[in-house]
Amino acid sequence: MDKNTGIGLVLIAAILIGFSLFNRPSEEELARRQHVQDSIALVNRQKAEAMAQQSAVNDSLRALAAQDTLSVEEIEAQHRAQFGALAPAAQGSDEQQVIETKLFRLTFSPKGGMLSKAELKNYKTYGDSINPLVLFAEKDKKQTFTLVTAENRILSTENLYFKPQPVTTDTAGNQVVTFRLETVYPESYLDFVYTIPDSNYMIGFDIRAHKMQNVLAGNVNGLEMLWEQQIPQQERGRRFEERYAQLQYMFTNRDIEKLSESKADREKVTGKLRWIAYKDQFFSTVLIARGEGFETTVLESEPLGKYTGYIKHYTTNTTLAFDPTGNAPTAFSWYLGPNHYHTLNAYDEGVQKYDRLRLRELVPLGWEIVAWINRILVIPMFDLFKRWGLNMGIIILLMTIVIKLIIFPFTFKSYKSAAKMRALKPQVDEINEKYPPEKMAERQQATMALYSQAGASPMAGCLPMLFQFPVVMAMFWFFPTAIELRGESFLWADDLSTYDAILSWDKYIPVISWAFNNHLSLFCILFTVTNFGYTYITMQTQATANDPSAKMMRWMMYLMPLMFFFMFNDYAAGLSYYYFLSLLISILQTMIFRWTLNDKRMLEEMERAKAKKKNAPKKKSGFMARLEAMQKEQQARMREQIKEQAKKQYR
Repeated sequence: MDKNTGIGLVLIAAILIGFSLFNRPSEEELARRQHVQDSIALVNRQKAEAMAQQSAVNDSLRALAAQDTLSVEEIEAQHRAQFGALAPAAQGSDEQQVIETKLFRLTFSPKGGMLSKAELKNYKTYGDSINPLVLFAEKDKKQTFTLVTAENRILSTENLYFKPQPVTTDTAGNQVVTFRLETVYPESYLDFVYTIPDSNYMIGFDIRAHKMQNVLAGNVNGLEMLWEQQIPQQERGRRFEERYAQLQYMFTNRDIEKLSESKADREKVTGKLRWIAYKDQFFSTVLIARGEGFETTVLESEPLGKYTGYIKHYTTNTTLAFDPTGNAPTAFSWYLGPNHYHTLNAYDEGVQKYDRLRLRELVPLGWEIVAWINRILVIPMFDLFKRWGLNMGIIILLMTIVIKLIIFPFTFKSYKSAAKMRALKPQVDEINEKYPPEKMAERQQATMALYSQAGASPMAGCLPMLFQFPVVMAMFWFFPTAIELRGESFLWADDLSTYDAILSWDKYIPVISWAFNNHLSLFCILFTVTNFGYTYITMQTQATANDPSAKMMRWMMYLMPLMFFFMFNDYAAGLSYYYFLSLLISILQTMIFRWTLNDKRMLEEMERAKAKKKNAPKKKSGFMARLEAMQKEQQARMREQIKEQAKKQYR
């Protein structure tokens, strides 16, 4: 080991030691962690003891149930033995309560006191033009809280009956629905309170205790919650819908993460969460904590089979703060509605930055720069045309024209650069013949000199394409996520948000069924045919059109449209329609460019530029100057190497 290596190892060790000392928790933090661990251990012990006691009670009850019919007193005694102070909640009515607003039809179940069914009145499931869209039904959803009683019983709210209270209206005009969990003590009860506005997809949900410290275990300061939900298939294209169905969640520090949308996934989250979203392509069920957030959360996502009628099964196990005395309620909000950008973004208007929910992220708009283009250009333009009351097909046509006009200067510059390179190709070929491969430096220098004199640059055609790419990608992300296209028809397409099948079949055909998903989309076919045509025209205008060495590249270019067909056959018809229009306009532009920027005219223009440069002070572009400087430096090094070799030979 040399000296430098030893010093390096010492420095690395010092950095690691310093980092560990800097991040070492304080005595207060260590004590707090130990207290949390002790509390968890105590709760676990109490649960184990309670489960053992409850098992013995259940055995006794089963033995009694096997006997003759019991009297009322005996039934009450059973309930008291099984449920303790919560015995009044052992039985009740199963009659569900339905609340309607302009947006919802909500169904509440007394057993568990939970929202059991949510219907969105302004939307329909694909193929059902009569009934409202069911976001979730009672059989699809389960939400329960675990209660640890002072008698060491562990009870789940899903097995307890809540007593519905009269529906009231608050000062803001919202309907207030209350379900009360009664105990043997009249002054002790637990309320589930729902605040339902008439024209808002966000409803309030509060858990309010009233003197429950005498009923629940003394150390209870939190509630364990289990929330399971199956996401029904709502759209025509299942494979496409699966790509956008995912479980997302936001930390209290505003970071947003998600589970895998393509495979079963599980994540144990130690940080506090602000909200958890069970998301489909166009609709979401989001549970938002209005207090301290969800703690120690386990999230799971499982894809479901094709013929189940469901897309995903989501599960959440978490803990949340709870005050049994009732001094502070455990407050939530439910967002039950569409993944509509403006609707979700409105919840952050006028809100401080670190208090914003960022629910608009449920609408995927692409990478940061692409999402930025969608927010400041694509969405405002779409909203403008939509306000005119036009058909969605016409709106997409107008958007395509506007986008083409915006990127026209870049397209024109790119084509003009390609035309210059094509016109100069004969002269480049002469330079290549003049300088053999072993004189590569001289060949490159002569070629760059030719380009400089003619005012052409190999990079001039690439840079404009880089500017166009984010705009093209913005449209790629926008159309499949725009809920405004859902259910909108145009020509033969009855729904621009899904594929427009002109041919479909049910029988499984090996390879073909997998590749085409048992259908052919007409807009995708038109897009593919137009793409082949555009590729052919483009290849004819390239400087390498007759170059044998570029034969493989041309074949690859012709394979791309075929690959796009397999990719977009499942995509939204609106997106394929946009690409079809965009390519038609591109073909028209290319034909006009070929007529106005032919080789003869480009050579004349470059000759005029060359003559003008002779009479003007020499000024090279930064790129050309750096390239020539590098070539001269390389030539100087080669001459020095030759001199050194010559000296060695004479020695």
